[in-house]
Amino acid sequence: MQYYSTNGKAPMATLQKAVVKGLAEDRGLYMPEHINKLPKTFFDAMPTMKFQDIAFNVAEAFFGEDVDHDALQALVCDTLQFDCPVVRVKENIYSLELFHGPTLAFKDVGARFMARLLQYFLLGRNQEATAKTVNVLVATSGDTGSAVANGFLGVEGIHVYVLYPKGKVSPIQECQFTTLGRNITAIEVDGVFDDCQRLVKNAFMDEELCQHMLLTSANSINVARFLPQAFYYFNAVARVSERLKNSSENLVVCVPSGNFGNICAALFGHRMGLPVKRFIAANNANDVFYNYLQTGKYQPMPSVQTLANAMDVGDPSNFARIINLYSQNGSLSAEETHRNITGLISGATYSDEKIKETMRKCYAETGYILDPHGACGYRALEEQLRQGEIGIFCETAHPAKFKEKVDDILGIDVPIPERLQAFMKGKKQSVAMSKDFADFKQFLMNE
Repeated sequence: MQYYSTNGKAPMATLQKAVVKGLAEDRGLYMPEHINKLPKTFFDAMPTMKFQDIAFNVAEAFFGEDVDHDALQALVCDTLQFDCPVVRVKENIYSLELFHGPTLAFKDVGARFMARLLQYFLLGRNQEATAKTVNVLVATSGDTGSAVANGFLGVEGIHVYVLYPKGKVSPIQECQFTTLGRNITAIEVDGVFDDCQRLVKNAFMDEELCQHMLLTSANSINVARFLPQAFYYFNAVARVSERLKNSSENLVVCVPSGNFGNICAALFGHRMGLPVKRFIAANNANDVFYNYLQTGKYQPMPSVQTLANAMDVGDPSNFARIINLYSQNGSLSAEETHRNITGLISGATYSDEKIKETMRKCYAETGYILDPHGACGYRALEEQLRQGEIGIFCETAHPAKFKEKVDDILGIDVPIPERLQAFMKGKKQSVAMSKDFADFKQFLMNE
C-alpha cells in the first residue's frame, strides 16, 4: 500500500518509508491511500475470537500488502503478550483497561509493534537504513516516553531520544524512561510538551541534521505507532458483545484525548467496519478539539498543566489526520468536514476540580479507582450516554503511575505494582535542554 501526506505536497511513500521516515517531506503526516473494510464474517465471529487472532486480522488489513504473513503473525503475537480486559464499572459503562503492558499504559501496544516493525524493515530490507543507526525521536507528555523507551530497549541498530517537559510528568512516569540507559537517552526540556513536539518536528525538517543522522519518530505521528492501537477497540467490542449476547450497534466509545493518536486509531477502525455508534473525545482543560467541535474553527494554543498531564497538548498532531479522513483527502469544504466529524464525534472538557470530583464519586459509588485521564472518559459517558446505549471508556494508565495525585484525591494508598517499583529503584540519567532548536540540533550533531 502507498501512503500520502496530509499536506499533499510530498511524493507517495511505501509503508517502509513511512515507518522509517516518520514524517513526510512537506511536514505532513502519512495516511494510507485506502482503508480496507473487514468482512461481515469476521465481525460475526469476533466475539468468539481471542485478542491475538482479532488483532492479526486487523493488522493484515492494514499491513498485509507490505509485511509477509508469517512475519506479521509473529509480530502481533510478540506485541500482545498481555491482555486489555473490559471491566464493568456500572450497569451501562465499561472500562477498557489498557494498562496491563510492560509500562502499565495504553501506548505499550503501539510502541512495541512499531519497534518490531522497524526491526523487520531494517534487517536487510533497507540498505540505506542499515548503513547507520536509526535514531528515534519521541516527545512525551507522560506515557509515550516510557512505552517507547521500554519497547525499543536493547533493540540493535536503534537509539531512542525521549524529550519530556521538565517538572510536568509524574515521578513514576519519569523514572520509567530516565533510568534505563543503554540505547535510551532522556532529554529534560525546559518547556511544555508542545515545545518537545516542536523540537522533534523541526529536527525532521533540518537538512543538515538529516544528513548527519537517520531520524524517525515514535510519536503517534508515525503510522506504525498509532494504527496498531485499533487492535484493542476491536477486542473491546468483541468482549462487550460476547458478554451482552446481543448486537453491538448501540456502543459508544469514549477516549481521553491529548495528541489524538488513540482516538484516530479508533476512527480508522470504524472505517474498517467496527460497529460503534459514535465516539466521544474527552479533554482536560486543554480544550482545542472541543472548541473545534463547537465552532468549526481550529485554534491551537499553548498547553496548560493539569492533573491529567498526558493529555496536556495544545496543538494535537493527529488533528490533521482526522480532518483528512472526514474531508475525503481535502475534497470537501471546511463546513462539510465539520459536519462529518460532529456527526460521529462529540466532545467534553473538564477542569481539575471536575476530574477530582469524578474520581471521588466513582470510587464512592463503585469502588473503581480511576486515574485522572480515565476520569475524563468516565464522566463524559455518564453525562452523554443516551437511553439504551452502552459506553466503553479507555482507562489509559494504571492509577499507581499517578500515585501522589490519586492517593491525595481519594484518601487511599494505591499499591505500586512490582514492575513500577523496579523502575523506581533506578538512577535518573537525563540531559538538560532548553526549548531552543539550535541547542537541540547542536546536541544531536555532536552525537
